[in-house]
Amino acid sequence: MTKILMTTIKFGTDGWRARIAEDFTFANVEVVTQALVDYLKIQNDAGAQLSMAVGYDRRFASDMFALRAAEVLAGNGIKTDLFNQDVPTPLVSFEVKRLGLAGGIVITASHNPPEFNGFKFKAPYGGSATPKITNEIEKLVGATKPLRLPLEEAKNAGLISIIEPPDNYRRHIENFVGINELRKADATIIADPMFGTGGRWIENMLAGGRIRVETIRADRDPLFGGILPEPMPWNLEATSKAIKERGALMALITDGDADRVGAMDERGEYINTHQILMILLLHLVRKKGLKGSVARTFSQSVIVRRIAESYGFKLFETPIGFKHIGEIMLDPANDFLVGGEESGGIGVRGHIPERDGVFNCLLLLEAVLAAGKKPSEIVRDIWKEFGEFHFERRDLHVNIDSGLKLVSDLKERTPDNFAGFKVSACETLDGTKLIFEDESWILFRQSGTEPVLRIYCEATSIEKMKTLMDLGEEMATR
Repeated sequence: MTKILMTTIKFGTDGWRARIAEDFTFANVEVVTQALVDYLKIQNDAGAQLSMAVGYDRRFASDMFALRAAEVLAGNGIKTDLFNQDVPTPLVSFEVKRLGLAGGIVITASHNPPEFNGFKFKAPYGGSATPKITNEIEKLVGATKPLRLPLEEAKNAGLISIIEPPDNYRRHIENFVGINELRKADATIIADPMFGTGGRWIENMLAGGRIRVETIRADRDPLFGGILPEPMPWNLEATSKAIKERGALMALITDGDADRVGAMDERGEYINTHQILMILLLHLVRKKGLKGSVARTFSQSVIVRRIAESYGFKLFETPIGFKHIGEIMLDPANDFLVGGEESGGIGVRGHIPERDGVFNCLLLLEAVLAAGKKPSEIVRDIWKEFGEFHFERRDLHVNIDSGLKLVSDLKERTPDNFAGFKVSACETLDGTKLIFEDESWILFRQSGTEPVLRIYCEATSIEKMKTLMDLGEEMATR
């Protein structure tokens, strides 16, 4: 079998991402799609008629890249539903599961800078492909020359159908969160899709009642207004301003492809993703009467662990990346209830085994309204019950080798003290985490594919957190 000469393509935590016109080209999209087809043929009976769905986000040329992927699927005899407009990534996952498809493709680079695009594969169970699956696909990249059937020919042959987003995803969410009760609330909500494909989904789902929803940054902008479409505090000045100007109860925020959740409280201050997971966990248990296991990634909160322990729930801790949470969700023996990662990916039992920003925004709103308190008051109540912790993450531009050396040095020569605080333990599940006597911690994690060192810290006071983070940043940038 002759390999095709091409740029090396590697799958990361959720698919393949690269710079548009450099590595992310039509030719490479064809090659990756063909590798996926080859994988599907291995997994399915010979001669079986396979069906797929293809969606895309609002990035530059995403619709055209999606069409090219659909044409390769059609060229291999796979029936393909191609959405006629950008849709939230979890909608594609939902449709894959609902219809029993062989899988789905979403052209998106999620929260990456605007010059990037990406290719996500959604597996038949309605969630992100596991590391095992993506490893198998990656081995097949370039092994077979892509087969492509142009759109009109594929349509005439009944292999590509251009479809509108079905209403099933919307109805499922509305039933889960009790949308009619949310619509009755006398409150103003800011919805912020950050120019991404979350668009006016939240506003439209809450329409028709007393609640008032104002969507900002709703229109398509492939440059995302000069920010990254990631719901982190440094990207949310416009959101905070809108809350204050409108006297809103809170803001509900989604990232570029609407699979991550973010929020701000009534003061226009950031509700970090640790706190969102805490609020959702307590809401599911105390208001919905649910039980089960809890999963958190290595960079998630101490409080999540404490809540799980207080109810006697089994707790899973995984490496960073929602794909690891997804694997736990898929095993019925785990009795999964809820789990999440620090960057806003949260999964909930009863929905798809996938993170979903639109779903989690509405579930968070339900939790706040059910509590009958302002979001900042809910967070303070959690602190009173389970302990007060503050979190920060810094992304530093650091040479890969230098970052890896720092992570390794802290592991091999763990200091007794750090910034004047005694180190009580060192954990290395994913990066190097130093843990202090009061359960405060700081984690160093270097990307292996880009020059970014991420430092995560959770501490019992803002002052301690900043002291730890400042030393960590100083060490990383020497």
